[in-house]
Amino acid sequence: MHKSIHIFIDPIIDRLKNFVRRNPVFSIAVVAAFITTCIVHPDREYLRYFDWKTLTCLYCVLAVVGALGNIKFFTMLAYQIVKVFHTTRMSILALCYITFIGSMFIANDMALLTFLPLGYFVLTSTGKEKLMAFTFIMQNIAANLGGMLTPFGNPQNLFLYSKFNIGNLEFMRIMFPPFLLSVILITICCLCVKSEPLSIKAPSMQRHLKRLVVYLVLFALSIVIVFRIVPYYYGLIIITLALLYLDRAALKHVDYCLLCTFAAFFVFAGNMSRMTAVHRLFEWLLTKSTLVFSVLSCQIISNVPSAILLSQFTDNYRDLLVGVNIGGTGTLIASLASLITYSHYKRFNPTGLKKYLLLFAVFNAGFLAVLLGFMLAFF
Repeated sequence: MHKSIHIFIDPIIDRLKNFVRRNPVFSIAVVAAFITTCIVHPDREYLRYFDWKTLTCLYCVLAVVGALGNIKFFTMLAYQIVKVFHTTRMSILALCYITFIGSMFIANDMALLTFLPLGYFVLTSTGKEKLMAFTFIMQNIAANLGGMLTPFGNPQNLFLYSKFNIGNLEFMRIMFPPFLLSVILITICCLCVKSEPLSIKAPSMQRHLKRLVVYLVLFALSIVIVFRIVPYYYGLIIITLALLYLDRAALKHVDYCLLCTFAAFFVFAGNMSRMTAVHRLFEWLLTKSTLVFSVLSCQIISNVPSAILLSQFTDNYRDLLVGVNIGGTGTLIASLASLITYSHYKRFNPTGLKKYLLLFAVFNAGFLAVLLGFMLAFF
């Protein structure tokens, strides 16, 4: 009897271990959420934790980007980038600038969902897969820091902009110094890449032109949802129905594990904000240094939850705004956008995760140290 139980249980345990190894961030998020539910028991307030618009936008963009990838749209864009910029150095710099600028207008997570596949196709189509970890990390940093200049560039910006009624010019004045330094740092890092010539075979798009037009319209709908021009549930229905008819594989291959990771972090952050001891601790720490503590808070509970949580305990919105933006660099969970990058890299290159995580830690820690030191020294 004892042996038969082991025969039944052991395969389940092995599968669970393999799943945790393949999805470490998701596993950590679920465990963190579960621990907090033991302290703050589930109730109706839990429904308010979830940012349904963000989850819907993620789903819609992932689905449409998958459909565009299936018709080789990103291969075509990769060809154009290589054709114009010719070398590894300039192509990677262009990818980072595109991501940087894109995050200013369509938010950091949407910019990454759009341009990470482009980076992948540029590198794989030219045989430069060895640069994928560096490129993805720089695109991730570009997305997190590029979005800091505009109120809608990062989710936490929009929240603080509305809560404290910050003027447009004042907002840009506050964020311009770290923004400018970020541009300089990203440019220096990309220019350090060895310049090697690139070549790529021209792709054919003729037979997919009709689908391309439809998918681009669906992608535009996804972006419109971000700006709240169209209710997010309309986009959810329209995009799902359209892809059920045109490309079911795109829906099948959406990274649902990433969506669940976001949901788990929402539960964790929501429960943390309801703990009395946490409230008292945060009130005390914010009196010491709003900038430093907001940066440190991001490293543990991410920048969006930090902005929401810490805004309850301080009126120093200038330091808080800067802190939750530059604090998006650092650990893997400092920005939920970083989870998107990790998820994409894991899917494209599952055997190189150790190298990726090491490089991620080095570059993000470096950027965070320089930006924080700069702001403490001069502002």
